[in-house]
Amino acid sequence: MPMARLETHALAVRIADVQVCSKLDLQVREGESWCILGRNGTGKTTLLHTLAGLRAPEAGDITLNDRSLAAQPRRAVARQLGLLAQDHRDSLPASVMETALIGRHPFLGPLQWESHQDRRAARLALQAVDLQDLEDRNVATLSGGERRRLGIATLLTQDPQLLLLDEPTNHLDVHHQVHILELLQRKMKDAGKSIVMVMHDINLASRYCNRFLLLLGEGRTVQGSAAKVLTRELLEQLYAHPLEAIPGPYGTVWLPGWPTPSGGRDRQ
Repeated sequence: MPMARLETHALAVRIADVQVCSKLDLQVREGESWCILGRNGTGKTTLLHTLAGLRAPEAGDITLNDRSLAAQPRRAVARQLGLLAQDHRDSLPASVMETALIGRHPFLGPLQWESHQDRRAARLALQAVDLQDLEDRNVATLSGGERRRLGIATLLTQDPQLLLLDEPTNHLDVHHQVHILELLQRKMKDAGKSIVMVMHDINLASRYCNRFLLLLGEGRTVQGSAAKVLTRELLEQLYAHPLEAIPGPYGTVWLPGWPTPSGGRDRQ
């Protein structure tokens, strides 16, 4: 069995009065694509940032490639792990190419310029997300979807073995949602990468992920394969809303049901 790229031991995460998880034991291995699902406000982003080492857990330990995450220098972590944030804030003017090249910063020394190989990696990443014609554009002029794809291109330029993605399809149209998720899946399969992503679309998640972590609230979690955790009982408990299951070409398709005035399910 492949070594766990990322592993948590009795992890507890809290933000304000929200207990995100408690005593969470999680193993993310090579070739696995995990999806974190949960209602708004359950702490999905907070958990992802904790797994990235950006905030300390309330309790428990996190290891990255069999070494304590907290004990590793941030440059060393950035060479192994990449994070796509939920939103992008560009405080300084920069071109699309300059922004993509930020992905190579963990591999450069002080005052070292990007090499020809670095620029080639950035161009290939921009091409992969359909931004090859926008290298010289100022990022401030990009649409929300273009800026999202640039964030993914920057991560591809960084080329870590573990990718943590916060709503990677945010701002994307249907074509680009599928294109980006197909691209990430190929990276996982062909390059042996591991992925942990936060998503809201159950159907896209079940199509492109093979492992799931459900944040049920009050620190309770459920994890496992789609067959184990993507059930009507658990999903309705997760979202506090009735759901209808329909057979589809890629597996079960989940649609929101019509709640009755009493909060139950209307099956008429």
